[in-house]
Amino acid sequence: MPVPEYPSGTVRALLGTEHVSEATRAALQERLDEPATYEPQFLAPESFALLEAVAGRLFPQPDRIEQPIALAPAVDQRLASGRADGWRYDVLPPDREAMRMGLGGIQEIAHALFQADFMALVAPQQDAVLQSLADGRPPGAVWQTLDPGRFFEDLLAELTEFYYAHPLAQEEIGYVGMADLPAWTKIGLNEKEDREPAVS
Repeated sequence: MPVPEYPSGTVRALLGTEHVSEATRAALQERLDEPATYEPQFLAPESFALLEAVAGRLFPQPDRIEQPIALAPAVDQRLASGRADGWRYDVLPPDREAMRMGLGGIQEIAHALFQADFMALVAPQQDAVLQSLADGRPPGAVWQTLDPGRFFEDLLAELTEFYYAHPLAQEEIGYVGMADLPAWTKIGLNEKEDREPAVS
């Protein structure tokens, strides 16, 4: 099977071209220029740090140890602004309440399994905590009232959305769909626009 070749800087190289709208360029550039530090606006500092740690296990970025794509700030900003997708699972409370409860529930799992805070655990233990949550039957009082499977699904979906909305993650998978101003003219089987990554 051919292996895709994703040139370094594909997305960044296209940002300065006529292929990208001003609005898209501004949004993607803002994500590239995010400051290295962030002060939480909605979550308490300890809850925000926990969310960062959880995101770090769900989306490990060993190639970006110095400056990984930060996912927790986007979640915190969304919660602070009150934005939502316009729907939620009927078994979950509103987003803000669900996030606070869920993060507290993750701490409960960590204490039940390893008698320590999530952030004090080593990576395999943290993974075991999150696996317990994903499996849908974690220990802890919170999970008697908060559906663990739906909470985990919702959290993972949101982190995935924010991760792949970042230009560096888009470059990893060769995504250039944002460069759509000239339209897509090569729509036949295995046809590629000149601006798309090649497959060898």
